Amino acid sequence: MKVAGSDKAVMVLIGLAVAIFIIYRIYIWLQSSPRSFIKDRLPLNKVILSHPSIDLLEAAGYEVIGGKLKIPLSFNVDGASMYSRLFIDYVASKEEDSYYLVILSRPRKTLDFTGSSLRDSLLPYLLIYPDCSGVLYVNTVTSVIHEIRLGKDDGEST
Repeated sequence: MKVAGSDKAVMVLIGLAVAIFIIYRIYIWLQSSPRSFIKDRLPLNKVILSHPSIDLLEAAGYEVIGGKLKIPLSFNVDGASMYSRLFIDYVASKEEDSYYLVILSRPRKTLDFTGSSLRDSLLPYLLIYPDCSGVLYVNTVTSVIHEIRLGKDDGEST
């Protein structure tokens, strides 16, 4: 049986369409995977300034992989632009694919360990980088590291 030239062209077009569809579906699947390598990762500042908290983090098994980050924020209120920023002191890792935002304590900006204080202070960081494993709050006075993860309340607490 002999195949005509137009039949070959139709078969090539169908094959091309199937190949494009398969590549597109693989791309979509990779985008939706939890720790996708295609999604934007946490930006890392390769400049890591020396600080005693780095030794403390390393002694606790963390590896500091990024330095200070400045996260610029912009708000539009009734047509007027307002600007602010958040700071992350370091980015640390404990295992592969586990990234923590490191916040150092400040004398003028202490963190109370209450639900509302944690929400007000740390929730913006966890919402901006939802794929991070949590926040490491380093008390520079007492040399204590607090690992803080965001959880979801089931509504049963009083």
